[in-house]
Amino acid sequence: MAYVRKIINDPVYGFITIDDPLIFEIISHPYYQRLRRIHQMAFASLVYPGAVHTRLHHSLGAYHLMGLALTELCNKGVEITKDEEQGAKIAILLHDIGHGPYSHALERKLIKGVHHEEISILILQLLNEKMNGRLQTAIDIFTGNHPKRFLHQLVSGQLDVDRMDYLTRDSFFTGVVEGAIGYDRILKMLTVHNGELMVEEKAIFTVEKFLVSRRLMYWQVYLHKTVMAAEKMLVRIIERANELIAGGIELPMASANLQFFLKEHRPDGNFIKHLEKFAQLDDTDVMCTVKNWCGHFDTVLSRLSKGLVERKLLKIKFSAEPFDDTLVEALRKDVAQKLAVSEAEASYLVFTGEAVNTTYNPDDEHIKILYKDGTISDISRVDNALIREQISATVKKYYLCYLK
Repeated sequence: MAYVRKIINDPVYGFITIDDPLIFEIISHPYYQRLRRIHQMAFASLVYPGAVHTRLHHSLGAYHLMGLALTELCNKGVEITKDEEQGAKIAILLHDIGHGPYSHALERKLIKGVHHEEISILILQLLNEKMNGRLQTAIDIFTGNHPKRFLHQLVSGQLDVDRMDYLTRDSFFTGVVEGAIGYDRILKMLTVHNGELMVEEKAIFTVEKFLVSRRLMYWQVYLHKTVMAAEKMLVRIIERANELIAGGIELPMASANLQFFLKEHRPDGNFIKHLEKFAQLDDTDVMCTVKNWCGHFDTVLSRLSKGLVERKLLKIKFSAEPFDDTLVEALRKDVAQKLAVSEAEASYLVFTGEAVNTTYNPDDEHIKILYKDGTISDISRVDNALIREQISATVKKYYLCYLK
């Protein structure tokens, strides 16, 4: 295979090197290039104007960190073959390949009932067929079926390179310094013991800082009330469009592929045959369509669409307790009267929900600390632990969105 060496100048890490012909072939594929047209942080730029980086930026950054992690482990005597190194890099490079337009905001909404990780696996398998089975090791690592468990943990775990990059990158582009983590020190302290990924005890404080930074980024950025209001408005727009289409009302759309998923496609248990259409969808299809709907005769659809495009968002309040039903009902009646719509239609403009955040979930995946004497401890059980089990509990906030 021909020699390949490409250098990508990344604003976060500096130069990222692509020196594997297969990886270069994957990066050049239209399925991967689509990630250029999907924002990493959906509507976060409405609050943090610099947050306009894409899924492609994040994917390349995670690939870079994977390379650093594998090199560090090899230097510590961990046996990793060339095939496994390539497979792990491909797995992390394609870990987000199944994201649809506006990623988590439209999860299971646009492509009904299908999670992005399911789509990622399907696209990996499709690419594997097109590339004569050369992605099988990557698929095994991605799905957790490879015998070396630590490789999967680097792709998907409490301390994976995916999280390391998105925290570092999102902090960089938003300017939220609380999200900055010591990813380079964590990578240096990674080790493998009994086939599992662990961290040397010298990195305890760095790992705790990583977990605290993640918690702060969720409340300050990912679950910021304005960002949430915009995302929930987009969800309501799609739901209203589905209702109108089901009622026989024609809606102008920016692309045939978006029209297919909104109008024609219904879940039939065989999503794989629609992958080619899905692989052409991106943020542009959705936002151009929403702009088309700003002038639609349906009051609810046009009001939501225009509000999202012009950043005239629904108001949102957080509460530690669920909102009183009588308050919500009163707000809906008020909106229904003022806009001359039914109360059912007003529920698109006044609604409640929950936002949750977990700093560290020891029931899901443990971050294990390896001490010099060979003993092992969970990060929540180290001496004077900052991340204790009670802090690990899920924090839930209730929200109320309403048209003022």
